[in-house]
Amino acid sequence: MYQNLRPDDVEKVRKLTEIIQRNNDISWMLCDYLNNNPCLITKELMESVNSGGVLSEEMAYFALLTGLCGLDTENNEQDKQLADDYFRRAVKKLDTKSYIENPYYRNIQIPEVKFGDWELKYERYKPYEAFIYNDLIVEADFKEIPRVGFFNEEFRFPAVMENDHEWMAIKPNEIETMQPAIDAIEGKVVTFGLGLGYFTYMASLKERVQSITVVERNNEVIQLFERYLFPQFQHKEKVEIISGDAFEYAEKQMPGATFNYAFVDLWHDVSDGLDMYLKMKKMERFSSQTKFLYWIEDSLLSGYRWQIFDWVTKNARTYNSIVKCLSKPFLQKLAATKTPV
Repeated sequence: MYQNLRPDDVEKVRKLTEIIQRNNDISWMLCDYLNNNPCLITKELMESVNSGGVLSEEMAYFALLTGLCGLDTENNEQDKQLADDYFRRAVKKLDTKSYIENPYYRNIQIPEVKFGDWELKYERYKPYEAFIYNDLIVEADFKEIPRVGFFNEEFRFPAVMENDHEWMAIKPNEIETMQPAIDAIEGKVVTFGLGLGYFTYMASLKERVQSITVVERNNEVIQLFERYLFPQFQHKEKVEIISGDAFEYAEKQMPGATFNYAFVDLWHDVSDGLDMYLKMKKMERFSSQTKFLYWIEDSLLSGYRWQIFDWVTKNARTYNSIVKCLSKPFLQKLAATKTPV
């Protein structure tokens, strides 16, 4: 398979393949825990393992989480290495105050109402409940560190439900992962996906943002937003909402406009996002003057990176060229032009 590579480069690729496997192992462990048992760690359990208060809450949580995910860090050296390489950096105690003071939380009141098949309400994280609070950390050797957060007290967050299923919520994850785009934008902005209007609201507060055009295809979501949330915006004059398909707009309407930035948030999470991400990347060519930004792009590119891994290693002539092809800048460029597999 690696006939083009020198023996020392082949060894490096084998080590990279091992990192991929460890990334996958950690991902599956955490997915199982977060999807099935995110509340196993409780205040009582934390106190029982740290009764003397010797450990910080993060360290106590780290020790419990690794054990509950099936790692035997005392008797298995490989498990201990996984815990040190991934879990130790993954776990973070979060401060409820830092989110409660967010401008959206402070200024937008979410009424608890039903609207057809939709419902606005507040959901809760229990004390010590585990959740993903930010995008992946991708290290230079392509080790991928998920970021698992917890609060030591209850935390309420706004959500919109469709037929009793969470369709959108403004959790710490949404706040953290959208902040880089919010920091970057200025001038005329288009955003694909409305949700509860978090990005739109935060963008409208920026003096350097002149206008925000929101493209949303679900008319019920638009009606819910315009009836209950939009009246609370301080800068409604900056916002225009268009009912339409994001990809059709990007191909046919957007090239005639002059947007400085586009923010794309069309997916619920990584599981349904990669195909839409790749599709929108192809649309960038129609608006070359616009800078495109994507929600949870590092996580989406992780899926793309390992999707093309075999193709890259089969065709590369050096290990350094493999590293280049798996880098974020190269993947972004490749996604905007063609898919090699």
